Amino acid sequence: MKSLLLILSNPRYFAPAWVFTSLNILFGTWAIYIPMVKEKLAIDKSELGIAIFFLSLGVFAIFPVAAKIINKIGVGKATWYGVLLICFSGVLPLLAPNYYTLMAALFVFGATHGFVDIAMNTLVTEIEKEDKQNFMSAAHGFFSLGGVLAGLGIFLIALIGNPVLHMIIAISLVFIVNFVFYKKYVHIIAAPVEKEAFSLKLFKPLLVIGLVSFMVMGGEGAIVDWSGLYLKEVSIAPEKLWGAGFLVFSITMTTGRFLGDSISQKIGSIKIVAFGSCIAIVGYFAVLSTQTYLAILGFGLIGLGFSVIIPELFRIGGNVKGIDSSQGVAFIAGSGYLGFLTAPPILGFLADSASLTLSFVVLLGCSVLVLLSTFILGKKKAH
Repeated sequence: MKSLLLILSNPRYFAPAWVFTSLNILFGTWAIYIPMVKEKLAIDKSELGIAIFFLSLGVFAIFPVAAKIINKIGVGKATWYGVLLICFSGVLPLLAPNYYTLMAALFVFGATHGFVDIAMNTLVTEIEKEDKQNFMSAAHGFFSLGGVLAGLGIFLIALIGNPVLHMIIAISLVFIVNFVFYKKYVHIIAAPVEKEAFSLKLFKPLLVIGLVSFMVMGGEGAIVDWSGLYLKEVSIAPEKLWGAGFLVFSITMTTGRFLGDSISQKIGSIKIVAFGSCIAIVGYFAVLSTQTYLAILGFGLIGLGFSVIIPELFRIGGNVKGIDSSQGVAFIAGSGYLGFLTAPPILGFLADSASLTLSFVVLLGCSVLVLLSTFILGKKKAH
């Protein structure tokens, strides 16, 4: 909670934290109108799926070049320019007059989204290094807060009755607050890193962190997509509780991120990842009990465990010896997005061919692997 107070009391920390909020406000506002876009363009579910794939394609297309751009122009400027770009691109999918322009618009929106994601995480990493202050986890809490603010936007749908106008209001909020505060970070450049020649020894810790990111974000994506169905079909929960798993998961995820920095400062990044994975493991066992209320509690514990892991991975990835912080962050982000996007369909295939319960057993296994990976990372740090 100390890092939350730090952000709220000091513009130097609030400025980058608001970028995290901004990203999810715009993404969440677009997500609200996906059903309306489908209806407006008269496309079916498979065509919509392909269009959304172009959003993911845009995210992945920017990852290989984002670090180079950030290093060239400076992480502060890159973050501010990224905010301007996402304010421009956020409205494009809602303006698309046909299916093909929708795919193009989503590609651009995805690319700007991915760029801001890498820039803002690199920015927080650099400020933490300069100030010896931990606030990465709380900054990710502000990202979750952006999703909450976007969700509250559903109350504007009936009032405004215009998706484009709704998005313009969201963009205006994002732009005005960022415009007031961007001077607090625009001058920041990444500290020079003494680079080493590429070697497997240098890359191995980053590879381990990337695999952890893949598994944790994969688990997050699976819970977003499958928790409701699990409660309905496996726990035989009443209809009013089908969304409770995801709701509790989201609440504990946001809360945990506001508490994570102070714990990390006391015990270190690797130990907090281990601690988070242990909580998630207990959560998965509760979910696999199939008892409705115990399963809902389990989803909450998984959210609490996951909440502290991803911010720490960005912190670790941005501080790998011999690698630019932007390159480390880009690798972690890319691995995480890959997991978030690919895990749900893979687990869906498992659910179809075997059972949904088996899918969650696999997720439990992934959390155990995350715990085991912390021992590898701990040994490398000791050396």
